[in-house]
Amino acid sequence: MVMATLKLPSWQSFSVWIKSIWKPLALILGTSILLAFLLAWISTGSIYSVLPFLVITLLSGLMLWGAWGLFGKEQLPGWLGYLLVGAVLLRLAAGVVWYVALPGWGHDSQAEKAGYIMADAAERDQEAWKLAQSDQPLWSAFRNNRSADQYGGMLFISALVYRYLGGQAHLPLQMVVISAAFSSLAVLFTWGLARRAWSAPTARLAAWGMALYPEVVLLGSSQMREAFLVPLTAAAFYGLLRYRQNNERAGLVWGVAAVLLCLAFSPPIAILLLALLAITTLAMAGSFKDLLRQRWFWPVAIALLLIVLAGVWLALKQFAPARMNNPLEMISWWLRKSADLQAYLSQHASGWMQKIFRSTPEWMHLPLLVTYGVLQPFLPAALVAGSHAPAWPWIVAWRSIGWTVLLVFLIYALILAFLEKSKDQNPFGPRFARLTSLTVWVVVLLASFRGGADMWDNPRYRASFAGLQIALAAWAWIEHRRQADPWLRRVLVGVALILAWFMPWYLRRYTGLEWPVVDLFKTLGLGFASTILFILWDWARVDPLPAERDTQPI
Repeated sequence: MVMATLKLPSWQSFSVWIKSIWKPLALILGTSILLAFLLAWISTGSIYSVLPFLVITLLSGLMLWGAWGLFGKEQLPGWLGYLLVGAVLLRLAAGVVWYVALPGWGHDSQAEKAGYIMADAAERDQEAWKLAQSDQPLWSAFRNNRSADQYGGMLFISALVYRYLGGQAHLPLQMVVISAAFSSLAVLFTWGLARRAWSAPTARLAAWGMALYPEVVLLGSSQMREAFLVPLTAAAFYGLLRYRQNNERAGLVWGVAAVLLCLAFSPPIAILLLALLAITTLAMAGSFKDLLRQRWFWPVAIALLLIVLAGVWLALKQFAPARMNNPLEMISWWLRKSADLQAYLSQHASGWMQKIFRSTPEWMHLPLLVTYGVLQPFLPAALVAGSHAPAWPWIVAWRSIGWTVLLVFLIYALILAFLEKSKDQNPFGPRFARLTSLTVWVVVLLASFRGGADMWDNPRYRASFAGLQIALAAWAWIEHRRQADPWLRRVLVGVALILAWFMPWYLRRYTGLEWPVVDLFKTLGLGFASTILFILWDWARVDPLPAERDTQPI
């Protein structure tokens, strides 16, 4: 009787389901086999290591397919799937280029001779291989591995892959496959974030920007934790918007899961993400009292806060003084040490920075370091400063051009958002643009505070929130196209003028060019003066004085 009432799926529905999945499965399998043979040949010069690569490429393909399916009701456009696959292949191709080219075209360092573009990635990846081959439990990655991985998350993932999915030999490109695939998920989340906050054209432009942005491509093509942090931060804000607009519990799950996963890779980023999500939630709420009345608010907020504080305590206790057990005290200590360390490194790494410090009062040193850090990698220096390693001038210029273009749009977006000139048909859009502008600039300034003038740490810290940055830049461009706002032209020309004045200053330093303006502040003053003059001229040209308008023919 029970069997008679049990409704089993029909053969027709099963066959329909098979027909709906066989094409993507066949594409994943075919692509995985092709990539596995190619990566095995590049790694070892033979095809005997094809099985580990086949397993890792298959898992990566299934992960991408699963993430696509989890978007559910979003009705993802077809072109986004092709862009997602292209983003993965671009990052993987870049990782292969570093692996093949840097041993001969790099700086001849141990890391580059082994095919790593970043020293941190080399040390962590090699330590992960040792852990995978040892008898130690993988959880030991989170303990006493300060030299290889500050927080242990990336070391754990890498050791997990090498122990259970790797072969008899160390194959660094296995982790590049994982990094490339997971990093590319940021394309999906950035599209979803921009689509819900603004519009479909903004989402399309943001997705393309995330797929091609040099710093994100670089991090996604190496064994770096930021390859995981970039999509996770975008997923957290996407989940917040999904919950805010549709009251979907799935959005809440996205946000909580993203924060918890960030905690494994970087507790400081998890704390910052949680704080920014909380501030954005409060700012978007119609009423603070209404928010407090929500049944889920206090349990979720308290649980997340306790988990994050516990993670901070576990992550930072190996760095902090022995008697320091309070997580909040640890965070304060970490911020002070970060500022002191970066100021020390910046001051001792550059002779001209030391000269500036000697000629300026002490209270100006930190603002100068933060401002200089915001500009890194600085385009004039990247174009002029040479290197005996053939690959590096191109890599540095590529990164510098990408950041300079994005920085222009972030400056313009801040102006546009607070001028209240937006004509966005979505009333939520301008409000979220203001919140995002403030969030983005908090991240940029904190990254500069933490990383100083460092060419690597500072850019990768701020790139962790690249999803917000690129989505905001896309919104600014679409708004400019909608209303033909003159401020984008003014910002573009202003930044170009400042950079132009720095070109001969750097040429004098590196080529011996005779140039009378030696002082840095005078060079900066010339750039700002030229910018102000251009803005005044452009303002008068676009909006003539009343007397001039009266003389125009009717």
